[in-house]
Amino acid sequence: MKRLLPLLLLLLTTAFRLAAQTPTTLTGTVRDAQGQPLPGVNVFLKTTFDGASTDSLGRFRFSSRSTGTLPLVVTLLGYQPQEQPVLLDGTAHRLTFTLKAVRNQLGDVVITSGTFEASDTKRNTTFSARDVVTTAGASADVAGALNTMPGTTRNGEEGKLFVRGGAAGETRQYLDGVPLQSPYNAAVSGMPARGRFSPMLFKGMAFSTGGYSAEYGQALSAVVALTSEDLAPETQTGISLISLGSLSLSHQQRYARASVAVTGDYLNMRPYFGLVPQRMLRAYESGGGSVALRQKTGEMGMLKVYGAYTQQRIGASQPNAEWEGGQPVNLSSNNTYLNTTFRSPLARGWSVQTGVAATRDNQTSSITVKDAATAATREQSMQELEQSLVGRLVLTNDSASAYWNLKLGVEGLVQRNELGFRAAPYGTTLGLSEQRVAGFAESDVAFSNKLVGRVGGRGEYSRVLGRWNAAPRLALAYQLSDKAQLSGAWGYFFQNPGTDLLLRCADPAALRFERAQHLQVTYLRSYQSRTLRLEAYAKTYAHLVRYDLNGGVYNPQQWQPADPSSYRSTGTGYARGLDVLWRDKKTVKNADYWVSYGLIDTRRQQRFDPVLAVPTFAARHNLNVVGKYWVGKIHTQFGATYTYNSPRTYYNPNRTDGYNQDRLPSFQDFSLNASYLTKLWHNFTIVHVSCTNVLGRQNVFGYRYSATKDASGQYASTAVLPSAPRMVFVALLISINKKNPADTNTAPE
Repeated sequence: MKRLLPLLLLLLTTAFRLAAQTPTTLTGTVRDAQGQPLPGVNVFLKTTFDGASTDSLGRFRFSSRSTGTLPLVVTLLGYQPQEQPVLLDGTAHRLTFTLKAVRNQLGDVVITSGTFEASDTKRNTTFSARDVVTTAGASADVAGALNTMPGTTRNGEEGKLFVRGGAAGETRQYLDGVPLQSPYNAAVSGMPARGRFSPMLFKGMAFSTGGYSAEYGQALSAVVALTSEDLAPETQTGISLISLGSLSLSHQQRYARASVAVTGDYLNMRPYFGLVPQRMLRAYESGGGSVALRQKTGEMGMLKVYGAYTQQRIGASQPNAEWEGGQPVNLSSNNTYLNTTFRSPLARGWSVQTGVAATRDNQTSSITVKDAATAATREQSMQELEQSLVGRLVLTNDSASAYWNLKLGVEGLVQRNELGFRAAPYGTTLGLSEQRVAGFAESDVAFSNKLVGRVGGRGEYSRVLGRWNAAPRLALAYQLSDKAQLSGAWGYFFQNPGTDLLLRCADPAALRFERAQHLQVTYLRSYQSRTLRLEAYAKTYAHLVRYDLNGGVYNPQQWQPADPSSYRSTGTGYARGLDVLWRDKKTVKNADYWVSYGLIDTRRQQRFDPVLAVPTFAARHNLNVVGKYWVGKIHTQFGATYTYNSPRTYYNPNRTDGYNQDRLPSFQDFSLNASYLTKLWHNFTIVHVSCTNVLGRQNVFGYRYSATKDASGQYASTAVLPSAPRMVFVALLISINKKNPADTNTAPE
């Protein structure tokens, strides 16, 4: 103990001296060779933990209690690091640094393979939130607008994204970096679903059709990364009236460093159905609201909280060969969603982005069925409940080196699903609990001024499967000129089998992760608001889930179409093709148009497929022509979209020459819209008119067959058709309390 006393006294003396020492304050700015401020620069004193990152104006400020002369280090990815000795004597120092770009600049080349990006932080903007709202035929729906991009096939009976021969469940959506567990509103079978969120919530989006970053998982085919708005630009009240029977009210309040936005909406389509008769829908009613809180933290940090609630009631008559006029079905649902995210710069070039999201989705459907023996009708009901909590933490260091950066992340999910079926006097309930954890690491590496690579890997563990997976991913981009570049990507992508499969499977632990291997090459030329993208790809599937039918013809309304003990991960498949996008905002003044084309050759054997076959949701040829034109004299923007999908395959049980050998008619849709800008009681107002399928073409989405043969030995069928040949609506959008004067001479944002 006596030996420790001198040491303790020395430590206490040193601590008191340090506490009494006047801290040295270091402030300054960092700019590039052209004099522009550089944000995110790592500025620190070597051998200490004292430092800071520059803000959006290139400024830094921090204090240190160290003494003597120490090197002050200034580093940023893509620039030569600098060191300058600083005397730490308690006086304030103001310094100015000018960083020179190194030969290997990651900023010169952008890895774009498979990705259509649109945000204020990307140079090659090819798609934006404004495109979603003003694209004719998209009905202001994110998936509707993205379906005009190459690689997609329009499936009018579902309304979701089907990408490069993949099913809708193979596309994953992220909101502010956090996975979305329930991105679509509820819908009955044969009726298209809409996205759950308004596109105006987002300031940017990235649609990746393959070869995407290791930070994204549980997606075999595509990823949609959505980034919400930060602070509301100003205090404003909005009123929206739509002829479909919709009323929406909103108010956003802007403070110095925070904003609050509240919305409420109600939709009842019964009056519209009285004017425009529907084949399927008998009733559609929904209501809900949302709250978005934004708080700026520090110079570059941001805390976001978003909560939303939606309730729906749907009445429909589903196509059924055994029911004249359709089989009655009713659906009620409610969805609660809460998303909280935080991003901020840390010390020495590190930044953090983290978030947590909770979802509760409850759907109850009832369908009227006939007793085969007595022809009496009775009602069956099914309740689906999903509750989930997902969290994510990502650390990024853009100043790790002048030649490479580093991104590290972890992701966790806790989810509970319940499926209850009632057919009096019988009933049963199935349950499934899943805990999943994932981690990833990724780095962009500059090999030269024109050659950039990305190497990364992702690992996941699923408790319900009792398995791990490891997914390496690589990408490479080479700058051919200041206008063009060539890039490529390769990697493995894993996904759990669908929840509907895991619930019905007798032993989920016997299944494996479904897997897809991507390989693609991309040519991109972008110059003066003209973009040309050519992308060739090949995708190979493995471990898809297969099962045996209990017998008879598959019926999507049938409660248990498969033998629970027959599930196995032996399905395979492939998809290969070419995607082309041409977008031009330059040639015609005040016009913006794009042409997308996708050629796909795909086969797969999964679920109840007896052989390798073309899936029913994929079309070999997919063409979209989208145009917008602003007429300043009448303050109106006009839009038009033409979509063509070649005939899709389907299974006709009356044919004996093979599986999925019949073809539907081609899908064709020509839609128009117009947005007129004006002032109503001195408030900025938009009058929007839209009509889908103007020519009234009769599109067929498939056929449903009876479960038994008729007297002629054939299975009777009925076609799956749109609820109405066209959808026409008028919207009145009013913005109140805008401080900035209304500008009716500029195309609507």
